[in-house]
Amino acid sequence: MSAAGMAVICAALAAWVGLSPSAAADRLAGLAGIPRHSPGPALLRRVRALAAAVREKHRAVRLWRGAIIELCDGVAAELHAGRTPEAAFTAAAAVLPAEVSVPLLAARRRSGPAGPPDPGDIPAALERLSARPGAEGLRLLGACWRIGADSGATFATVIADLAAALRDEEAQRREVAAQLAGPRATARLLAGLPLLGLGMAAALGADPLAFLCGTLPGLICLTLGLGLDVLGLWWTNRLARSAEAMR
Repeated sequence: MSAAGMAVICAALAAWVGLSPSAAADRLAGLAGIPRHSPGPALLRRVRALAAAVREKHRAVRLWRGAIIELCDGVAAELHAGRTPEAAFTAAAAVLPAEVSVPLLAARRRSGPAGPPDPGDIPAALERLSARPGAEGLRLLGACWRIGADSGATFATVIADLAAALRDEEAQRREVAAQLAGPRATARLLAGLPLLGLGMAAALGADPLAFLCGTLPGLICLTLGLGLDVLGLWWTNRLARSAEAMR
């Protein structure tokens, strides 16, 4: 097999591994003869690192969405127990995961290095933090805070209703993601079928790589095929993200 042919196969394998779950990626790497814990080719390492970064981003988004719902529930419970809005916010935020509680509690402090909490800055702090991926619900919480921070029990009811609305939205988002898992898996399978075709052709005694990598028409077909394959994956992912977007 020529070096160009091996490069094409390695590139296709790297793209497939990057689009697959980590367990599938390990199995494919094993079939390719790459040890599970070895550094592997530079391209494969970069693709795996990119996939890990995407997974970490998705994990952080889910963490923030769940924590905001817990924050609203906690604030509402503390308000019903008779605490002031500022004390309720501090108590509810303190029990959240550190990745969420630390920014929440730090953002409501004065600009000084060790300034005391500034209750008036809570809505502004929530507005700033709402720019984080997954923290969009903080903008709604900040708006509720501005409108009803002085209304006592009514404010607690508004925050509880907001928590219920965010919980319903998250449940709908997860349902849509579950429904889209099948189409996404099908798109990945279809994207890998050309590799299967090359393997079947080689098993039948043909030499498709010689045509694809050694002739001008073959190179044109290879370029168009890879381009359409990547375009199809991108378009499928874009449609799925559009369906997942909550407005």
